[in-house]
Amino acid sequence: MPALGSFLSGVVKWFDPVKGFGFVVADTGGPDILLHVNVLRNFGQSSVADGARIDLYAQKTERGIQAVSVGAIHPPEGAHTAALADIEGLDAAVVAAAPLEPARVKWFDKSKGFGFANVFGKREDVFVHVEVLRQSGLSDLQPGEALAMRVIEGKRGQMAAEVLAWETVLTVASGKGI
Repeated sequence: MPALGSFLSGVVKWFDPVKGFGFVVADTGGPDILLHVNVLRNFGQSSVADGARIDLYAQKTERGIQAVSVGAIHPPEGAHTAALADIEGLDAAVVAAAPLEPARVKWFDKSKGFGFANVFGKREDVFVHVEVLRQSGLSDLQPGEALAMRVIEGKRGQMAAEVLAWETVLTVASGKGI
């Protein structure tokens, strides 16, 4: 069991945004760590993909070990799901060259596998596919949630090629990463 009071790294065993919680398995072993949606919201996102790597601060409580803050979330390794036709074969340098734009989720339906967001200052909707979320370590989005997106012109219009939680971008930009 790792000493608590320090940041731990592990893998998200599962997370259910509807239930509002999930569990993390620490790299060092020990009991599962409860991850509550409010802890994720404090980090700036409302979900995390199963299998994502996560750095967090945990503490022992009367109910077991619980995450109290998140330092970083990394997309699941090997999460090469079916590529979208619009971004399949797209040069990673092209995506990386697209600016990160601040956006807000208009709506997202996980069961349908897609939704839309709006980039601040622009009128057109941006299509967001669940596979793009998974590649970014996310599993679901909530209306009004702040994001940073790299937007490209897809075969059917504007689409997100990369989606990041807004807090993640702020943390990296300010050099406060773990």
